[in-house]
Amino acid sequence: MKKFLQVHFKIYSFQINIICLFFLVTLFSFSSISAQQIAILKYNGGGDWYANPTALPNLIEFCNSNIHSSINANPETVEIGSLDIYNYPIVFMTGHGNVLFSNDDTENLKSYLQSGGFLHISDNYGLDKYIRRELKKIFPNQEFQEIPYNHPIFHQSFNFENGVPKIHEHDNKASKGFGLFYQGRLVCFYDYEADLSDGWEDEEIHNDSFEVRDKALKMGANIIEYAFKN
Repeated sequence: MKKFLQVHFKIYSFQINIICLFFLVTLFSFSSISAQQIAILKYNGGGDWYANPTALPNLIEFCNSNIHSSINANPETVEIGSLDIYNYPIVFMTGHGNVLFSNDDTENLKSYLQSGGFLHISDNYGLDKYIRRELKKIFPNQEFQEIPYNHPIFHQSFNFENGVPKIHEHDNKASKGFGLFYQGRLVCFYDYEADLSDGWEDEEIHNDSFEVRDKALKMGANIIEYAFKN
């Protein structure tokens, strides 16, 4: 009888340990999801990194309502050379003007992207030549590749059969989605001649129609969903 009780107790203890382990894993996973955060990338060079202040909060609200994310409603700001960048699985960058990465900035952003981070750049008009120049410092042997329409980033919760939707005219060129890859993983998505972030802003700022804003928000949600999954 004593031996039976000892065996039974061991089995019971094992079961309790398994349940506790499962609880801890579940709790950790839930905490990780709940702690999802997005940051605005602050860079040097004189460009207006702070452009479109209502864009990201609106996109976050849309994502939390429509793709069941749990992103903090108030996006943080992180400097490109700061180690705090590693706290954010996604950083967002926009602006109209010059961008300049120091050597430390370059190394920090490179390490962030290679370690699993994701950068979304939205050309707010006038950013293109500067961002292409500076990202060559990070990946000198790469050029931006146009992302094919069948790429999963265009087919998350929302389908975009023709790639990035056109939100604002700019130079009347077709909207494009470009990317940089590291070891086969898309680490940087760049919307060009689309201006998705303008479409995320409050309606009265650009007087965009509901349909235009809806397309911009859905594409933005796809980018976030893809980045969190990959």
